[in-house]
Amino acid sequence: MSSLKNSVKLGCQYLLNHISTLILIPILINILCLGPDQICEIWSSLQFDLLQILGSFVMIIFIATVYYMSKPRSVYLVDYACFKPPASYRFPHATFIEHLRLSNKDNPEIVEFQTRIMQRSGLGDETCLAPANLYIPPTPTLEASRVEAELILFSVIDDLLKKTGTQTKDIDILVVNCSIVSPTPSLSAMVINKFKLRSNIKNFNLSGMGCSASLISIDLARDLLQVHPNSCALVVSTEITTPNYYSGKDRSMVLINCLFRMGGAAMLLSNKREDRRRSKYQLLNLVRTHKGPDDEAYQCIQQQEDLQGIKGVSLSKNLMVIAGEALKSNITTIGPLMLPASEQLLFLFTLIGRKILKLKWQPYIPDFKQAFEHLCIHAGGRGVIDETQKKLKLSDEDVEASRMTLHRFGNISSSSIWYEMKYIESKGRMKKGDRVWQIAFGSGFKCNSAVWKCNFTIMTPTDGPWLDCIDSYPVSISQILDR
Repeated sequence: MSSLKNSVKLGCQYLLNHISTLILIPILINILCLGPDQICEIWSSLQFDLLQILGSFVMIIFIATVYYMSKPRSVYLVDYACFKPPASYRFPHATFIEHLRLSNKDNPEIVEFQTRIMQRSGLGDETCLAPANLYIPPTPTLEASRVEAELILFSVIDDLLKKTGTQTKDIDILVVNCSIVSPTPSLSAMVINKFKLRSNIKNFNLSGMGCSASLISIDLARDLLQVHPNSCALVVSTEITTPNYYSGKDRSMVLINCLFRMGGAAMLLSNKREDRRRSKYQLLNLVRTHKGPDDEAYQCIQQQEDLQGIKGVSLSKNLMVIAGEALKSNITTIGPLMLPASEQLLFLFTLIGRKILKLKWQPYIPDFKQAFEHLCIHAGGRGVIDETQKKLKLSDEDVEASRMTLHRFGNISSSSIWYEMKYIESKGRMKKGDRVWQIAFGSGFKCNSAVWKCNFTIMTPTDGPWLDCIDSYPVSISQILDR
């Protein structure tokens, strides 16, 4: 019965998605069957005079010109690079637990709580922390934060410029995002100073935007590229982990210690026509959803001080529910932009049946695999990935890139979606025409998503953060958790 139902659904999807073709084919056949005399007879019956023909021709040119001038400029992702921390920064489970016990000798309960969280986190033993957090106790100074920022930003930008053959004088726009660390001078100024970028560069430094900030930066760069023709934009996303360690006893604030790790990514965007051929991807859509008007959503991720005055980041117990609601709002907007007509009509019919006819139907979850070949879901933790997989009815293969990124690198904040895209490339799965859906969540509360189209089949990379370990993945997360 289920196979018959699926066959009927696939047949309806094919009919609806190709309805224009099915209508045009009979018309074209009839036209081709007409003889020369019949075509001349039809043309003469139209009785066009020269003035009408010229007027129609001018109107067509005018409409085409208006359409071309009002059409948004295409934005291309030339290439991107992801930071790979040195092996000496590894922070395996055993080291984490040992540090906890040595730092909290008078508080075994908080040690036991963090140990349980760590064991169920989905993180592996290869994740890395900044050197300041490897000391006992950690030394989260401003200078240590700057050192970490310089290491990540300079390394990943160097790598990107080398890969793309881009000169620093060719960069017109710079956007840097980092949520917690916002020094003076800014991180964007640090980049400008290091790489001696042009004095008239349009630079922006975004802070406090959470784990979805990379797509906010991409959105800002896209808007700037719409008004500045023949330009390149450098976008850099990271989160500095040095000041993030929480040494207090509040259970809602120690989760950061268990999940967040070191990482960063740099992306080169362009609207130049000559960059189209060499660019890996083209940006199709970007949708941002903000649940800030709701107090509970606004407060679910918050930097604050505990009762002892120790600063940290608090995560609410309702975080997964709020993330699910934000995702629902986001896909309501992006769905009509990307889903085929068949899925949209099925969703509409179900909605009419439930809301108007009061039928006891289950809500229809669109098959997003009809619109996207790959998904990159922010690797914020097992709960975030599980909730997104449940909401969208995704398979384990659909969320493989997210789970493996979490296992290998941990929660690397806004840059995680780029490590996931690099994972897909490293597996040799990215083909010409494939569409990639990036989904990111962040404090505020925000859910942002972007859709990219692959311009050519991407060969397995010979560099990048997955180079020395891609053959070891995927690993079975359930087996790791059962140990």
